[in-house]
Amino acid sequence: MPNIAYVNGQFFPLEQATIPIEDRGFQFGDGVYEVIRTYGGVPFRLHDHLLRLQSSARAVSISVPLSATEWEALIQEGVQRSRHAECLVYIQLTRGVAPRAHLFPNPSKPTVVITFRGIVRTDGVLVREGVPAVILPDLRWGRCSVKSLNLLANVLAKQEAHDAGAREAILVKDGLVTEGCSSNVCLVRDGTIITPPLSDQLLAGVTRAVVLELARKAGIVVDEREVPQEELARVDELFLIGTTIEVLPVSRLNNVPVGGRIPGPVTQVVSDAFRRCLLSETGQE
Repeated sequence: MPNIAYVNGQFFPLEQATIPIEDRGFQFGDGVYEVIRTYGGVPFRLHDHLLRLQSSARAVSISVPLSATEWEALIQEGVQRSRHAECLVYIQLTRGVAPRAHLFPNPSKPTVVITFRGIVRTDGVLVREGVPAVILPDLRWGRCSVKSLNLLANVLAKQEAHDAGAREAILVKDGLVTEGCSSNVCLVRDGTIITPPLSDQLLAGVTRAVVLELARKAGIVVDEREVPQEELARVDELFLIGTTIEVLPVSRLNNVPVGGRIPGPVTQVVSDAFRRCLLSETGQE
């Protein structure tokens, strides 16, 4: 099955897709992005992802050149062209091509890039046994609620975690847990899910919103509040949430075991509820 790309009105095989050197996304990271996952060719929560794309673009004053209907049609066409049963759709929207200068070009013409790649579901062993994580300082910029192309700090932290034998880094800023490099973070203590509240310090994850809604419907108390770093050492369960990983338990933190059995009972409840939600909304197992 081919991986493909859409660039400013045309579809290409992924390896043939290009953008100009002076695109501001390349020169400055001057752009925003969104990632959407499909199940059996059906995008999950596409409307929510497109709303977040609009919010990110608005926050950095990039005009969105397509309507929601046009985005949806393009994404559906790309998914069909790729023929991947499970597809990862990346939208990248930059301020466009202009001579390299810090000030915004006026006028500007945004660049739209969408890539369509096959994705393999998270290994069931990882879901059953959990993954290791480490705690690292959050060195990212101050507007993490914007899904910006500027991901160097995330890349460096993810590499440091990998070099330490971990799957993810849980980031801490001013003594408070924010999120993972590419995930939201939930602690569980005494049957309650505890997670940092939405702010400029973390991304409003689409999967996060779904999981917390499902947890509340299942009768689980959800406490969205500031989480001091030291609470990470006193959890019964710890799990990560994200588009590509869905719900993923953490088994060890800084090489210290987390809680008891993996996945813990609360993690299992929300994971099962999320799978049922996927089945209901996309008709896929």
